[in-house]
Amino acid sequence: MNRVRLTSIATILSAAAWFLSTADRAEASEWGCEVLLCASSSNPSWRGVPACHPPMYRLITAMGEWGFSWPTCPDAGTGKPGHERYDECPAGWSVGYSNQDRGGSQPDLCVQVRNSCSSGFGGRDGCEQTATMSRPLREDPYYFDIRHDDGNVTRHWFNLKR
Repeated sequence: MNRVRLTSIATILSAAAWFLSTADRAEASEWGCEVLLCASSSNPSWRGVPACHPPMYRLITAMGEWGFSWPTCPDAGTGKPGHERYDECPAGWSVGYSNQDRGGSQPDLCVQVRNSCSSGFGGRDGCEQTATMSRPLREDPYYFDIRHDDGNVTRHWFNLKR
């Protein structure tokens, strides 16, 4: 009798755990879809859409918590967003690194090689100067790539500033 009762309790507990984890996944999926919809809003951005404040503020708060996992929207097929901290370098500049060995660092500089010799001496040793500047930071560093039915992809940039 005692063994039957323990088995019944174990069955009930495992069923309850399955139900709760399914409910948690459904809620996380719903939240992930809200985040995706709000993040992909561009005119106005999510900050200009009052209905987007609760899911996005919840996201921003959750990001600071231990064990954070980005809420996703499986139905949209997007997964977690990408993140690119740096913007493109201006025209005429190329991407460079402040850390010469590039040991895991991100390309954080814009570099331009200039000819400093007078006319007619271009390309000779000692006539080139290298100018650098900090690479500009993106205003909207996060993005979702959303695939359309025709196979084309649209990148939606956003930020998480309140």
